Amino acid sequence: MTSSAARSTSATDLIQEVTQSEAPEAAAAPCVKGWVHSLETGGTLDGPGLRYVLFLSGCPLRCCYCHNPDTWHMRKGKLQSSDDIATEIASFAPFLKRGRGGVTLTGGEPLVQPEFCRAILRASKELGLHTALDTSGFLGARADDAFLEDVDLVLLDIKAFSEATYRNVTGVRLRPTLDFAERLSAMKKPVWLRYVLVPDFTDNTAEIEALARYVADLKNVERVDVLPYHDLGAYKWPRLDKAYRLAGTQPPKLEETERVRNIFRARGLLAT
Repeated sequence: MTSSAARSTSATDLIQEVTQSEAPEAAAAPCVKGWVHSLETGGTLDGPGLRYVLFLSGCPLRCCYCHNPDTWHMRKGKLQSSDDIATEIASFAPFLKRGRGGVTLTGGEPLVQPEFCRAILRASKELGLHTALDTSGFLGARADDAFLEDVDLVLLDIKAFSEATYRNVTGVRLRPTLDFAERLSAMKKPVWLRYVLVPDFTDNTAEIEALARYVADLKNVERVDVLPYHDLGAYKWPRLDKAYRLAGTQPPKLEETERVRNIFRARGLLAT
């Protein structure tokens, strides 16, 4: 995903202000076990406000710029129960509410483990927390309507807008992501679109313009985040005995990133 599991997980000083007596009890949702890569408390990049961000293991995509390739294989994560996760979220709930935030499930691809996600989302809603799902949409068919009722916001990564480019970047087909995007639009489910701008891979003007037209027609996209490529996770690839295809690729210049944002703005979209 476009979030980094290596970001700071402290926010300790703020969290310590929350007393034990303020924390509600965890929800009595069905217990499910799942594989967790890592977590971040006090996150600010994966939804509104301060967030408890859970990085789940497992992903069917093989994005060439992935900065968390260590999340690809589900069973290389830590096996945990949804009850334990819910209890921990409950302890942070007052802190998250004060920060006008909530819980974000990311990865990896969280929909590799839909029942684990379902249990955590249900528990989070029972605690009165805002919920967000950060997904490529490739496995969107696994999220039924009941699942999505417990999701307040979808952070949808559309990584390219031609079948050839999408497959070159991710190794999988584009159409399932678009099917999911269109379903979310029909449900009027709020979406923040994420688009990673990678020089010589996802910077084709015609494709970006086509994506902007498509997104404007969806009517449920609240904002578009154009994220400039970075190589902060490149060091992980050789550690996993994998070749990094983008070695030597430089981040796009600020003016190029702003140019792409303006393509979305020209279609009436809020682009950041």
